[in-house]
Amino acid sequence: MRISGIRKKMEALKGVRLRDNVRVEDKRAVADILSASGLFYPYEIDVAIELLDDFLDKGRQSEYRFLFADIGGGAAGYACFGPISMSPGRFDLYWIAVDKKHQRKGIGGLLLSGAEKKMAAEGAGYIYVETSSREVYLPTRRFYEKHGYRQVACVPEYFGDGDHKIIYMNSIKKSLDTFLGSYKI
Repeated sequence: MRISGIRKKMEALKGVRLRDNVRVEDKRAVADILSASGLFYPYEIDVAIELLDDFLDKGRQSEYRFLFADIGGGAAGYACFGPISMSPGRFDLYWIAVDKKHQRKGIGGLLLSGAEKKMAAEGAGYIYVETSSREVYLPTRRFYEKHGYRQVACVPEYFGDGDHKIIYMNSIKKSLDTFLGSYKI
């Protein structure tokens, strides 16, 4: 990326505020972000809302953690992650999504770095991500690869005929300040 491109992304990120508290209105924002993406099946969006409900019901006792990227007081993107039961030091990154009108501005990378920082604070050593092999997910797979994740498995026909589960992994032991910089969460 050229210096001017980096400056544009840095400028765009100035108005972004990260928060880890979940608000009731986040349910509508998440549903809208996921629906507008065109990537997710309706039942997947239902599951995303169920995870938010779990956090709203249980608070910090929930096994799900969230990080939101707000612009102008509303959610422009979010990440959902949590520890893997009976696998110390291992976390799943369940969801990361950015509103279409805010994509390609560095918000996804900011959310990923922020989520990694949160996971590291809870003792994560490794992070796992599951995604689809469908062609529409190629930008998603490239996003993870760009951020140091490597494909470690492919489960054929997992999500449906011709739709394989691709599993990525990353070590969180790398420096987390590379992208996140001075952002406070």
